[in-house]
Amino acid sequence: MAACSKTPDNTSVDARTSTPDQIAHGRYLAKAADCAACHTSPGGAPFAGGVRLGSPFGTFYGTNITPDPVHGIGKWTAAEFYKALHDGVTPDGQLYPAMPYTSYRTMTRADSDDIYAYLMAQKPAAVPNLKPDLKFPFNMRFAVMFWNMLFLKDSLPDASVGTSADWTRGKYLANALGHCAECHTPRGAFGQMNGAKALHGSDLGRVVPPDITPAALVALVARGWTGADLQTFFATGISRQGPAFGEMHPVVYLSTQYLSPGDLRAMSVYLLGDAPPPPTPVQPGSADAAQVAAGRNTYVAVCAGCHGLGGEGKPHVSVSMQGSSTLRQADPHNMLVAMLDGVEASAFPGTESLQAMPAFAKTLNDEELAQLANYLRSGWGGQPGDVTAAKVKALRDAPSH
Repeated sequence: MAACSKTPDNTSVDARTSTPDQIAHGRYLAKAADCAACHTSPGGAPFAGGVRLGSPFGTFYGTNITPDPVHGIGKWTAAEFYKALHDGVTPDGQLYPAMPYTSYRTMTRADSDDIYAYLMAQKPAAVPNLKPDLKFPFNMRFAVMFWNMLFLKDSLPDASVGTSADWTRGKYLANALGHCAECHTPRGAFGQMNGAKALHGSDLGRVVPPDITPAALVALVARGWTGADLQTFFATGISRQGPAFGEMHPVVYLSTQYLSPGDLRAMSVYLLGDAPPPPTPVQPGSADAAQVAAGRNTYVAVCAGCHGLGGEGKPHVSVSMQGSSTLRQADPHNMLVAMLDGVEASAFPGTESLQAMPAFAKTLNDEELAQLANYLRSGWGGQPGDVTAAKVKALRDAPSH
């Protein structure tokens, strides 16, 4: 159904009469919707904007959504705020779809009003907005109207099969608030989400968002995930399958750690479906014996000190190789990026932390990294040892974005 077929409710809401309960609920929803990720820059005032958002079309910047009347949304009504979330249209004009109104469109009016009430209760910040730096013809904002006519839909594809209350709640959390599809769904030539491949993974960023579909209830569980594991991961950023890194780390740190246990359960049920099969044991993958031997020598020399000879890992230092979801991905992209670029030290909700992993781009050549990758994938990931030196070189030479 096209965007123009659904008319938003423009009933006026006076934020100045909002109740404490409404503001508190709005705070929870703003966390669930991960508003701070794009609208609060490091060291900046809350929700004052300035976060840089790179894209193939140019650079966007998160906007000021504090109650400041000049630079923020202080003059907006609740109806205008809802229209921005629902249609991508503000009192000042058309938003670019870098703002995920394509997902927020499915948010209820009541939840939009509560988020609005919460934002209006924040301290105004007189921080000017930064203009996007876009290539031609993407810098012609009026063209977004035609983009919406083609690509803005009233609903998103289901990630799995289910009918339970948890599944239904999880769908709302993942699709409308958490907007998971915005990163985990591949994009077309005009930046539109490919609905036929919802949550099948994308190529946004140096560390790519992986496929998180059940794929007939197999893909996630084949990588070792259970509902309990997903709940732990969303709550703490780390599980027995590994830690959140890349762009997923701030998602946990700013958003999912604040979800209630019931909502964490619901989102996990939605991603796996109401009746997921049991996880499958990892079977060793096929690999050339000489490659495996060479890869093990490299592992012992540069990896085992932190990850252990048996891949057991060390608490607060390094993750276990055993059951690692990254190693169990069919696409070795993220594993190779971690090996080339290293991984920053990470603090997670609670007391968990991990030390930095060094980059090996300058100390190991393409062939050595390919051999190491094949040792890890075939031994602990159940994947074939088919990573080539050419694959490593392509990622080594690829620009970071």
